[in-house]
Amino acid sequence: MKPYLELVEHVLEHGVLKENRTGTDTLMSFGYHYKVNLSKGFPLLTTKKIFFKSVIHELLWYLSGETHIRNLRKHTKIWDAWTSESKNWEVGKMYGYQWVNWEKFYKDKKTGLIKKTHINQIDEAIQLIKNNPNSRRIIVSAWNPAVLDEIALPSCHAFFIFSVVNNKLNCHLTQRSGDIALGIPFNLACYATLTQMIAQETNLELGEFSHYINDAHIYVNHIDGMKEQLKRKPYELPTLKINKKPFWDLKFDDFTLENYNYHPIIKFPVAV
Repeated sequence: MKPYLELVEHVLEHGVLKENRTGTDTLMSFGYHYKVNLSKGFPLLTTKKIFFKSVIHELLWYLSGETHIRNLRKHTKIWDAWTSESKNWEVGKMYGYQWVNWEKFYKDKKTGLIKKTHINQIDEAIQLIKNNPNSRRIIVSAWNPAVLDEIALPSCHAFFIFSVVNNKLNCHLTQRSGDIALGIPFNLACYATLTQMIAQETNLELGEFSHYINDAHIYVNHIDGMKEQLKRKPYELPTLKINKKPFWDLKFDDFTLENYNYHPIIKFPVAV
């Protein structure tokens, strides 16, 4: 994963020391962008072990639209730091809820009453790709200003755009804030998986994943682990196989990672 290691090198060399809400300072770089060719292999880090099963469980949780992690916790605890049992493991209307249940209000023409409906942005994106692949409006947004004071964490990966070029599906993600040690590897694998799912659904080939990170940062207590990763030689990328089913019928067991070789895990503390 050369693009990821280049990101790490860039921030370690050019990053600016900055305070933030967590109390743990970061080295940060403004406006970093990279691309990955998804046809060259599944972009899962090999310079440390990434828990692929957690990536898939998290993505399926997003797609469920749930506003809690009670079901997700049966498989992975990666979201535990942002809620608690005393809160009934609620996180609010973030990420997945916005993806598949974006709230729309309208005035009923007959009664004059204000009513609410929901927009499944993922499904609308799939339909646009199928029926109008040249569209430049295939956008899914997780950033909803109306709920920022109600959710556990304002969406870091704010919105993403699909683009079809030469029968290939490309995905661009704009991220407001990216924890390079812990978050970015998961984000990269998550959106690569989602792009492959949608490419399969729409009979397209895999193109590129483009990633813009507004605040790309390494927490100061992650620096040693990041330097250790740079010493490690990357292995060949693995392959992701997805069973051929309709998009909304895909379950955890439909995803298989093949030929994943990796260096030992590096533990990083979570900054909340």
